[in-house]
Amino acid sequence: MPDQRPVALITGASAGIGAVFAEKLAARGFDLILLARRADRLHDLAARMKEKHGIACRTLEADLARDEGLQAAVEAVNACESLDLLVNNAGFGTRGFLYEAPTELQERMHRLHVLATMRLTQAALRSMVQRARGGIINVSSVASFMQTPGNVSYCSTKGWMTSFTEGIAMELKMTGSPVKVQALCPGFTVTEFHEVMGVGRGHAPGKWWMSAEEVVEASLHGLDRGKWLVVPGTGYKIIVWLMGVLPRRLKWWIALRRSRELYTRRGGRM
Repeated sequence: MPDQRPVALITGASAGIGAVFAEKLAARGFDLILLARRADRLHDLAARMKEKHGIACRTLEADLARDEGLQAAVEAVNACESLDLLVNNAGFGTRGFLYEAPTELQERMHRLHVLATMRLTQAALRSMVQRARGGIINVSSVASFMQTPGNVSYCSTKGWMTSFTEGIAMELKMTGSPVKVQALCPGFTVTEFHEVMGVGRGHAPGKWWMSAEEVVEASLHGLDRGKWLVVPGTGYKIIVWLMGVLPRRLKWWIALRRSRELYTRRGGRM
């Protein structure tokens, strides 16, 4: 990987927001390290980025929810002396009450959203702080500001990601480091995410759906300005503000009413 160009490592890069980050960062002149579980998609994306943007791009097939996959990713971060941006984008959602959910999926979610984010962020920061340059984007969610039945682990782990990123931002500000961190908190985004969950797009009005391009552009614009928290879309900004000022009892009422409507519509399934 050439040393003269900055490098971005993107997890969950094979589709959706991760693939758009690859496109936008390659256009900015970043060399890329693309990480995901689906090797065929990674190779196709890497080939397109090389041909279209003339950048260096390598792939790393790894499952960050497994010890060996996470260790390989940490080693890739440690070995990259020109790493200027880490995008912790890998993640997934499930639906269903916790007491009915497969334990292995819940554990996998916590390992991916929490443990992998912490390990990769720590590894990247050690080099970035020393070099006094770089940035980290942790792809969280508007769901990190609320809790809803049927999505307990998702809301909780994304809540951890946002809180974790805020804490890192405070540490960097306290020490005067120019390294940037960001919690990117999108709402409904047109990707494969909901289809993989087995949830169609009919459960939310069309006006609430944003494209992955809009989300990534908002993220990079915010990173350029040094914003630690980016919530794309005016409507979602209002929701996040409301979640900060509404009484907990009212937030419970809103969440339960919406969840009961979905529960009834789906015939007693979350």
